[in-house]
Amino acid sequence: MDVHATLSEILSRRIVILDGAMGTMIQRHKPTEADYRGARFREHSHDVKGNNDLLVLTRPEIVRGIHDEYFAAGADMVETNTFAATAIAQADYALESIVYELNVEAARLAKASAAVWTAKTPHKPRFVAGSIGPMNRTLSISPSVNDPAFRAVTFDQVCTAYAEQVRGLIDGGADVLLVETIFDTLNAKAALVAVEDVFAERGVRLPVMISVTITDRSGRTLSGQTIDAFWTSVMHAKPMTVGINCALGARDMRPYLAELAALADTWISCYPNAGLPNAFGEYDETPETTGALLREFADAGMVNLLGGCCGTTPDHIRAIAERVEGRASRAVPASALEPYSRFSGLESLVVRPDANFLMIGERTNITGSAKFAELIKKNDFGAAVAVAVDQVRGGANILDVNMDEGMIDGVAAMTTFLNLLGGEPEVTRIPFMIDSSKWSVIEAGLKCVQGKGIVNSISLKEGEDDFVKKAHVVKRFGAGVVVMAFDEQGQAETVERKVAICARAYDILTKKVGIDARDIIFDPNILAIATGIDEHNEFAKNYIAAIPRIKERCPGVHISGACRISRFRSVGTTSSARRCTRRFSSTPSRRGWTWASSTQASSSSTRTSRKSSSSTSRTSSSIAARMPRSDSSRSPTR
Repeated sequence: MDVHATLSEILSRRIVILDGAMGTMIQRHKPTEADYRGARFREHSHDVKGNNDLLVLTRPEIVRGIHDEYFAAGADMVETNTFAATAIAQADYALESIVYELNVEAARLAKASAAVWTAKTPHKPRFVAGSIGPMNRTLSISPSVNDPAFRAVTFDQVCTAYAEQVRGLIDGGADVLLVETIFDTLNAKAALVAVEDVFAERGVRLPVMISVTITDRSGRTLSGQTIDAFWTSVMHAKPMTVGINCALGARDMRPYLAELAALADTWISCYPNAGLPNAFGEYDETPETTGALLREFADAGMVNLLGGCCGTTPDHIRAIAERVEGRASRAVPASALEPYSRFSGLESLVVRPDANFLMIGERTNITGSAKFAELIKKNDFGAAVAVAVDQVRGGANILDVNMDEGMIDGVAAMTTFLNLLGGEPEVTRIPFMIDSSKWSVIEAGLKCVQGKGIVNSISLKEGEDDFVKKAHVVKRFGAGVVVMAFDEQGQAETVERKVAICARAYDILTKKVGIDARDIIFDPNILAIATGIDEHNEFAKNYIAAIPRIKERCPGVHISGACRISRFRSVGTTSSARRCTRRFSSTPSRRGWTWASSTQASSSSTRTSRKSSSSTSRTSSSIAARMPRSDSSRSPTR
């Protein structure tokens, strides 16, 4: 059976019913420490009571019976009992070694139940969703109030743990994978990277479902993202369903579900708690109330899959199934979002054609800010964070972070700095541009950003194989990417070379790698201007002339540029900069220059020439301009 095709057909004509809470039902059996241990773990060194996932090995009849109860109540799909079946979560019980087995056996138990119920009702096939929970460690939040840069785990450790779980779920026979109860989007991104890695490793592909948790009425996840920022961060995974579960009851969840349904161009799921917990941590919402609330969701055309989370039981699922029977499933729009580029931090940034300046703050670029470089060298990250805060307060819409300095460990510095920024909501509200000439530093940055950031940059300089390899990493992390007009033969100087290199890169990225054109930002290289060297006289004109041709040949992309003005004692740099800027600022809106950088290369710099960088950047009339680096006395890297 083609699970994706079958489920898609069912979802298109009716609302699919998911099961309810596993933990709630397990507690009805009141399992003891001895039940959790069974014979196999009777002498285990750690207490294991409360480790519900372990019951698939020690009391499998309890888990199998719960699956049967949910199918009998009308569920089309049940989740495996693997919410915490990762090495990181099982480390609390010193049971890391049995994680693969837990997932295999849990999937087999659920599949056995599904097979029996499918045989009873062949017209209603039953499915198994491999439950991938959020873990008890978070990548975006420090567990230490005294060390905001500290993380209890690394991205690679989380990814490795999820990969082991995914292998077990696939080998046990899960039909789909459900990354659920997401409270930290970076954890979810690690899970999605792990899923893709295992798919490539095994040569198989299962449908993937994603479900986020809105922790309270603020409408944000625990790690601070809004619903639209969350969707922007994970939409690259192209999930079969995306939805909301846990934390809130249906009544409080409604506005956020409505927002997600308006954003997503895929099926929408919803499985709320049975209301909010009472003073004793128990749930009082009756099946009738839950069923009535979710029927209203169906009547409003917001959902395709409904079920229950904490506190729900087979009675809740039966009530939901009965209330929505015959109700139409939500029609999936061809494209729910506006056809514009989207990036995100804690909030989304949409690049619309009518947007004003989108300022890229670059004072956190170590190659362009002497002050920032000195702070990082001194390990004064607290003051460095203050620079980032100042950039955002000064109007930056995107924050460029670069740690390319020979005297520091770029990977460690990038990781520490971005982790520190994770504790600054004012800064992490905006998307980050991970900027480096070292790929290891870019990868380290991607592993610290929960939103949809931008990689700066990749090029064909090292050949197509290297370009494709890096582009696949960008896609796996769901980032945008700056692509330099640079190939194996060097930087593009003529119009024809700029267009040819960008066209080649565009075809590779969109056709071979599968990156959305709206996530591509070409930098065709303005190169140096106002140098007094005759050979440089055509650089600026060639850049401007190439822009409309690139935009026509590569629809959907953005254009970036770094305006590099050299300073010489014999050249009036301030007036030259202003003349060049006026010339450039008259072209973007009609030529298609949508991202711009105006920086000044330093030879024998003076206070006067440094001051001119401010006017140069701020007078650009493109959609995006880089924030001036008034403390800079260093040459830009590009």
